[in-house]
Amino acid sequence: MANAQILNWDKKKVGEIELPAAVFEQPLRKDLLHTVVRWQLACRRQGTAMTKTKGLVSGGGKKPFKQKGTGNARQGSTRSPLNPGGGTMFGPAPRDFSYTLPRKVKQAGLRTALSYLQSSGKFFVVDDMTSQGKTAELAKRLKAFGLEKAVLIDAAADATFERASRNLESFRYYSVDGLNVFDLLKYDAAVVTKASMDRILSRCGVEK
Repeated sequence: MANAQILNWDKKKVGEIELPAAVFEQPLRKDLLHTVVRWQLACRRQGTAMTKTKGLVSGGGKKPFKQKGTGNARQGSTRSPLNPGGGTMFGPAPRDFSYTLPRKVKQAGLRTALSYLQSSGKFFVVDDMTSQGKTAELAKRLKAFGLEKAVLIDAAADATFERASRNLESFRYYSVDGLNVFDLLKYDAAVVTKASMDRILSRCGVEK
C-alpha cells in the first residue's frame, strides 16, 4: 500500500493518504481497458440511422406501365428499389447498440485506469474543490497546478465549481458517480478530493 500526498491548489503538501494496492497498484491490462471503452462508446451511440424502404417512400400507387406488350420487365410500383427515387433495400434501421457488461469487468477497468495514472504520476489528491464560479480564475489555478487537461472528481458535484469548469474544454468535472474509464484515458490525468476517496474505492469494488 502506497501513500500519496494531499495537496492544496498551490501544489503544497498538506497531508498524506493511503492508496490501497488493490486499486492503485494493478498491472496494465490494455485488453480490459479496450473492452470497457468499447462498451462505453457503444452505449453512447444514438442508433437513429435509417433509410426508407419501399413501403415508406411516398407515391408508387400507380402501376408504371401495363403488364404485357412493352417488352420491358414487369413493374408494379415506381417506388421499387430498382427505380430511381425508390426505396432502399437492406438499409440501416433504428437500433439500440448498448449491451450489458459485467459489473466486475467495469470495476476492474476502473482499477486498471487509476493504477495507470498513479504509476505515471498523473493522479493527484487535493484537500478540496472550491471556486468563485469564474472560468478565468479556475483556468489560471489549473495552469499554475501544472495541468493542461484532466478529470476533476469531487465527492459531490458543487454547482459553483461546475459552472466555472463548464467552458474548459480540456477538463471534465463531476462527482464520483460520473467516474469512468474513457474520460480517465482521454484526459490522461485525474485530480480527486480527499473526501471522494472512499467513494472511489467503493466504485472500484474495494471497501476501505
